[in-house]
Amino acid sequence: MSRVRCDLTISLDGFAAGPNQSLTEPLGEGGELLHRWQFEEPEANAAELEGILAAGAYIMGRNMFAGPGTWDEDWRGWWGEEPPYHAPVFVLTHHPRGPLEMQGGTTFNFVTDGIESALAQARGAAGSKDVAIAGGAQTVRQYLSAGLIDELRLHIAPIVLGAGERLLDGVADLKLEPTEVSGTGLVTHVRYRVIR
Repeated sequence: MSRVRCDLTISLDGFAAGPNQSLTEPLGEGGELLHRWQFEEPEANAAELEGILAAGAYIMGRNMFAGPGTWDEDWRGWWGEEPPYHAPVFVLTHHPRGPLEMQGGTTFNFVTDGIESALAQARGAAGSKDVAIAGGAQTVRQYLSAGLIDELRLHIAPIVLGAGERLLDGVADLKLEPTEVSGTGLVTHVRYRVIR
């Protein structure tokens, strides 16, 4: 059976997004600084970038797909006509919507019956490949709290956001074993095995 993993970039103080997320600032104030490592040092972080996009299926929250506020039926995501996933993506939402096929093999599927259903669908779509919990922080917290993530890969940016969407708020009894650490001047990569 495929593994369930999660790659997420956070600040030193544990935030996956800054405060005041909006359609114009989907990562909140200062949140773009979290991801400098992906754009300014792609060669030095090539293995981690490749790993993020190696899953056979992805799960994300509605906020990661469309941002906060009213659901817009015409919205097609933040990534343009060819999102980077190139695989099925299952979006957790309370608002039913038909599948959205994009260029490059990405299809967004909207799941209204919970995290277990989304995971079952993603596993079916992924085949022998891993399923990735793509974010945001609230979605990752739900899967961690339910004990459904096998590996957590944190990419820690050396910045302090001070407020926003904190990754581990409310997650209790989480036991992690670090298995690998690497990094550059803009990020420290820590891979954890989730101990059950």
